Amino acid sequence: MAAGSVASAAAILLAAYFIRGITGFGSGLISVPLLALFLPLKFVVPLILLLDFTASIVIGGFNFKRVKWDEVGVLIPFGIVGVILGTSLLVNLPPEPMLIALAGFVFIFAVRSLLNLHGEKLISRGWAVPASLTGGTVGALFGTGGPPYVIYLSHRIRDKSDLRATFSALFFTEGLTRIGSFLVAGLLMTAPVWVTYFAALPLVLGALYLGGRVHVGIGPAQMARLVGVLLLVSSVSLLYKALSI
Repeated sequence: MAAGSVASAAAILLAAYFIRGITGFGSGLISVPLLALFLPLKFVVPLILLLDFTASIVIGGFNFKRVKWDEVGVLIPFGIVGVILGTSLLVNLPPEPMLIALAGFVFIFAVRSLLNLHGEKLISRGWAVPASLTGGTVGALFGTGGPPYVIYLSHRIRDKSDLRATFSALFFTEGLTRIGSFLVAGLLMTAPVWVTYFAALPLVLGALYLGGRVHVGIGPAQMARLVGVLLLVSSVSLLYKALSI
């Protein structure tokens, strides 16, 4: 990559994992659309998978006792099915329709964050099936499977620290499945992905640490709107890129 691209990628990763350190999710949803503007999606998705997996270990390891394991366990089976389906689509689909689909997917959650449409009602555990199936598929395809899981868990767990820890435990478990699936598909068998991962790791760990320090003091509505603005810009840029190919 040119020096400008390296600097842009570093800034994107710093912002994405700073937010991940605060909320426990959102790094892939922010970093994948922005990195995909100047890097191939089949490179970006495996890279963010490795970085997200590491982030899940770091955050989850510090909050192990706060994880709601009963919620994690019910999401895993259909999440695995979704991961297998999403990996197959990532390997076989051309980039243009994937970018357009990603732009639409991100736009929906940008509007949702900007308008703070989260709701307060607790939902039935039956919603775990569509949430995990969709989350696994989208996560493998775009590296941004968090939103379906986030919507479900945020309507099941009220305490923000319990929610943050549970997100990380879930993404760690689902990440193991995605790593296995990506290895079989050959998406993690390239040197550039691993070289970039190790080069980015110190930056990501620093961003997680800073985000963790901010976690206690920031309001959820403020963070939701900030994420919404970033996602809106990402979705418009992605659509432009897809139509320009």
